[in-house]
Amino acid sequence: MATYADLKRENFQTTIDGKPVDLFTLRNRKGMVVRITNYGSKIEQILVPDRNGVLGDVVQGYDSIDGVMNGQASMGSFIGRYCGRIDQGRFTLDGVAHQASVNSPPNTLHGGQRGSRFRVFDARQIDESSLELTYVFQDGEEGFPGTLPLRLVYAVDDDNALTISWTAVAADKTTIANFTDHTFFNLSGDGGASILDHVATVRSDRYLALGDNAVPTGEMVPVAGTPHDFRSPTAFGARIGLPDRMLALGHGYDLHFVIDKPAGVLAPHALVLHPASGRTLEVSSTEPGLQVYTGNFLEGKTPRDVGKGGTLYQKHSGFCVEPSQFPNAVNIPSFPSTVLKPGQWYTGRIVYGFGVA
Repeated sequence: MATYADLKRENFQTTIDGKPVDLFTLRNRKGMVVRITNYGSKIEQILVPDRNGVLGDVVQGYDSIDGVMNGQASMGSFIGRYCGRIDQGRFTLDGVAHQASVNSPPNTLHGGQRGSRFRVFDARQIDESSLELTYVFQDGEEGFPGTLPLRLVYAVDDDNALTISWTAVAADKTTIANFTDHTFFNLSGDGGASILDHVATVRSDRYLALGDNAVPTGEMVPVAGTPHDFRSPTAFGARIGLPDRMLALGHGYDLHFVIDKPAGVLAPHALVLHPASGRTLEVSSTEPGLQVYTGNFLEGKTPRDVGKGGTLYQKHSGFCVEPSQFPNAVNIPSFPSTVLKPGQWYTGRIVYGFGVA
């Protein structure tokens, strides 16, 4: 018997900003199912088997568009035009100062007041296993310069992997771009259960130090001897309560790890295991860093944290593994550049590979 919520397409069908919203279903030949709404390009459900072959829903989400709009804004979203924080929302390009909209005072977070999390993407189902989503960031939107058309493709394969691929181009002006996926995972299949028992391995020996405003300072700190050392498999809960400035600042893990690999090359970033079910998630990406977040601001609030099937999303009931360029890179010259000159393309991939141990 299914223990996961049966998401109904009609509960997501509406019109927002004059554009049609829907729920799209991707399937492979092994029974994996991924459901995505084109509002915010949000993943609402991923069904994959445990070690006994029992399908379970391994992501948090909502069972109606009303739930999505009243819920956690980032949950399941594709984030743009610029994910992470920009210090005070300020940056300079070609000698011109820009002020992006501030939505996490004093900073800009995840694209501003109405970043892609709050936008309706144009959607086209390519086939049973893939979906195309497009959106054009307008010149001046949220204070960012330049027109930036974005094309996304979500595709599942028969190895139970979900690949998110993007292409974007600076159409007319110098601009900045930094994308990620913000899915909240819980590999147990119970979206209300704690993820502190999940065991994570992160292929990183440095993290980005944060200032008091939670923005990277430019310093890269060795993980050795800190609670942030996940080079060997370690439960999220093993050290989350230790006295540590970064943990205190984020109310848990909310830190960007440096992934040492050639620029633009698809490579593994992290592996997460839920020991009881045996489910594993390996995240790979083309991006140079990985934000690890342990659902520190899930609070069991109504209606914001009432998820599928009435499940209450409490603190530490979901984790995020968000490959991206470094936050605030536009203001830190030593970081890989997120600047796009006119005609320059930004392409990338995130692969979520599901398995069992």
